[in-house]
Amino acid sequence: MNEERSIREIPLDRIEILNPRERNQKVFQEMVASILALGLKKPITVTPRSEGGEERYVLVCGQGRVEAFQVLGQKTIPALVVDASDEDAFVMSLVENIARRNPRPGELLQTIRHLEQRGYDLPTIARKTALEQTWVRGILQLLAKGEDRLITAVEAGRIPLATAIAIVKAGDDDARLQEIFQGAYESGALRGKKLLTARRLVEKRRHLGKTYEHRGGAPSRKLSSTALVRAYNQEVERQKLVIRKADLVQHRLAFIAAALSNMLSDENFVNLLRAEGLDTLPRQLDERIRGAGS
Repeated sequence: MNEERSIREIPLDRIEILNPRERNQKVFQEMVASILALGLKKPITVTPRSEGGEERYVLVCGQGRVEAFQVLGQKTIPALVVDASDEDAFVMSLVENIARRNPRPGELLQTIRHLEQRGYDLPTIARKTALEQTWVRGILQLLAKGEDRLITAVEAGRIPLATAIAIVKAGDDDARLQEIFQGAYESGALRGKKLLTARRLVEKRRHLGKTYEHRGGAPSRKLSSTALVRAYNQEVERQKLVIRKADLVQHRLAFIAAALSNMLSDENFVNLLRAEGLDTLPRQLDERIRGAGS
């Protein structure tokens, strides 16, 4: 990958997301509020592509920031432009997703799955994801068997990888499974809640399948009135939190606008700004300050 980099304002409608992912809406709303109040702390990363004579961009990292700017009605976004191939951009995007502080269960699985599908071998996948080869090898074995449930449990720390592999090898042999659980308990690998979780997981895997795909013949579970009330109350609390955050941001903006308006009424302060080359403001901020002054 070429190391030449530059930061530019990029039109949002020219950015293509190679590796889109679902996001936690609560976290996303907090990101939107933070950008609205404080601005963008870190530019996104893109790589340029030419299409029909028009320059377009592939997103390397920063999907959440792109979507936040779209929600806020912005047309462009600051972006670090790097020269990278499609392959490099895709891998950088995958690795950036799992490098975040709290990746959701399943994201690491998807990253390893994508890298394997693109033809990367075990040492390369381990190097790109900064994971132990032994761990990656076990995950690849489970992937080859389509064991999504077991992989997610391993990733979330609910059962050890070695136990998951042993469960796969045991199949539906209850006696062998019992030996596995007994051995894991005696070694301390599975105790208390983890042991119960492992047993429930085996039952789900047996009756619902190895993956999370819904079976066509399975009846859908109806929501109870209690669950509906709980969901309603949770949504009400979420809306209240959004309103409180919006009010807080509004008050802070009003205070800042009033303070700047008073400062800009001082001719000596304005002359000092001119001398330092700081005599211009963003249009939105200038309009808000003028409104506060009037």
